[in-house]
Amino acid sequence: MSKILERINGSQDVKSLSISELEILASELRQEVLRVVSINGGHVSSNLGVVELTLALHYVFNTPADKLVWDVGNQSYPHKLITGRREPFPTLRKMNGISGFCKISESPYDAFGAGHASTSISAALGMAVARDVRGSEERVVAIIGDGAMTGGMAYEALNNAGALKTDFLVILNTNEMSIAPNVGAISHYVNKVITHPLYNRVKDDLEHWVDRIPAIGHRVVETAHKLEESIKNLLVPGTIFEGLGFRYFGPVEGHDLDGLIKILKDIKDLHGPILFHVVTKKGRGYKPAEERPDQFHGMGPFDLTTGKPLKGSSGKSFSNAFGDALWREAEKDPRIVAITAAMPSGTGLAEFAKRYPKRFFDVGIAEEHAVTFAGGLAAQGLKPVLAIYSTFLQRGFDQVLHDVCLQNLPVIFGIDRAGVVGDDGPTHQGVFDISYLRPIPNLKIVQARNEATLKTILKWALHEEGPVAIRYPRGNVREGLGDDTCRPLDQGGVDVVRKGKDVAILALGDMVYMGLEVAALLEKDGISTQVIDARFIKPLDEVFLERLSKGITKWITLEDHVLAGGFGSAVLEFLQARKISVEFIRLGLPDVFIEQGVREKVWEGFGLSAPLIVQRIKKEFVKAVSSTEKIAYSV
Repeated sequence: MSKILERINGSQDVKSLSISELEILASELRQEVLRVVSINGGHVSSNLGVVELTLALHYVFNTPADKLVWDVGNQSYPHKLITGRREPFPTLRKMNGISGFCKISESPYDAFGAGHASTSISAALGMAVARDVRGSEERVVAIIGDGAMTGGMAYEALNNAGALKTDFLVILNTNEMSIAPNVGAISHYVNKVITHPLYNRVKDDLEHWVDRIPAIGHRVVETAHKLEESIKNLLVPGTIFEGLGFRYFGPVEGHDLDGLIKILKDIKDLHGPILFHVVTKKGRGYKPAEERPDQFHGMGPFDLTTGKPLKGSSGKSFSNAFGDALWREAEKDPRIVAITAAMPSGTGLAEFAKRYPKRFFDVGIAEEHAVTFAGGLAAQGLKPVLAIYSTFLQRGFDQVLHDVCLQNLPVIFGIDRAGVVGDDGPTHQGVFDISYLRPIPNLKIVQARNEATLKTILKWALHEEGPVAIRYPRGNVREGLGDDTCRPLDQGGVDVVRKGKDVAILALGDMVYMGLEVAALLEKDGISTQVIDARFIKPLDEVFLERLSKGITKWITLEDHVLAGGFGSAVLEFLQARKISVEFIRLGLPDVFIEQGVREKVWEGFGLSAPLIVQRIKKEFVKAVSSTEKIAYSV
């Protein structure tokens, strides 16, 4: 007997199924998600938890005409599987494959792209208002998880929606709580009553009739409303949403397909902003994910039988190296505190949290708050360290500028995942932070190439009197390359890791090692190359650079970052300001959003591999020696 999933190519196919067939399809979806993600890596827990909700939404609503806006989008795998992407699903998160998040260009069923949390309600509200302006009739639904509801943007949108009173539905999916049987039963009964079409029709008609009674009508209606709300507030946890102008329904069991479908049918035509609260279980149907939902939030390939990660490259990650260095410094200084925005394990702070729980703060998915909170801690004499992914720090730009740097507060930003991150794609690539941080006064920006450099930089930063941003990449620290030590920062900015006299490569982080590979290849052609770990992006080591220009006049800057406003631009600005003339090549990433793919393959696609860099150097520098044509850039 063929699988039901093989017959599903869109929402109309879902609508043709019976409840029993939908339940079979739910099981097949979980199996396919697990099969592919165990090979490719990706998000497990969140996707297994929303299978029934996904099916119910496509069963009830007329997608893609009706719009489903998934918050973050990392729980959209079942949605993708039933909306025409079943066959390419094995390419999930691979180069030129389908995205691990929603993506407008990928399918008309993806109403809005995302990759960061707390955006769905704002986007869905915008779509609902656009519908009203156009005079069309499609329904708009935002689906948001409890984690994303820790972000202030979600509440800004709720507040605005309550004021506008436009018709649209927010589905709040909580998966970190359980409903006690008695509360659940009462809640189920209350929701069954208040969502029923007959109840709402009679209620609206009665209110309209009573309200027309002179003098007392509106008071009777107000009293009835208060009675209804009082009963609901005793039984269900929707007070805050009612206060923001939403009608609240729930909480209800999020894995009961029949129940979900019935309630969605009942509430889809209600007017005004509606919030429907469902409760699901992360990792539903896969025991390892149910028992360890955080571990299975986002992970690499794993053994499907045991749930254990497949062995990849051994070693310590930069995240854990930073976390280890931080708690060791915290042993010596009680003023050091650590902050994360819902990523304690991802940013390597789990051990810090275990050792110093009163000095560790997880503020939730609230990056703007995290930055200003750190500023407040620093203003009162503590030494706050905010460990945060590069792509997420973008969300707190105004707070970095105004609340920390303008006041020159000693906050340390541990910028994790700086550079190309690989399979998560354009929403997660950390390739813009130098450009948006470099113009900010008072902020010093440095980058580590290995664990020793990271420790040295962190120790130095903790004694600075102003803000410092420390960049480090995704992946493991380098080991066994003869560079387990580094030059102390008090001896100067740069660290010369290979001496040479013909060409100078100024590199950042991982690119230092690529520079060493380039130097080894050039040496075979008799070209002596100096490789310099710049370490400081701001301020540049200007004394060293000026001295370097007197000995070597062929320079390359090498960075895992966009060229626009990046490290190479900083060096170029220095050269222009000092009127120093050198032949100069900036190597980095172009003015595009970087798609998903293995990091080394992404680099290679933009000319960032040792052989390709050697070709570029030979073309622009070596041939220029015997040619009157000016090929390389001169300032």
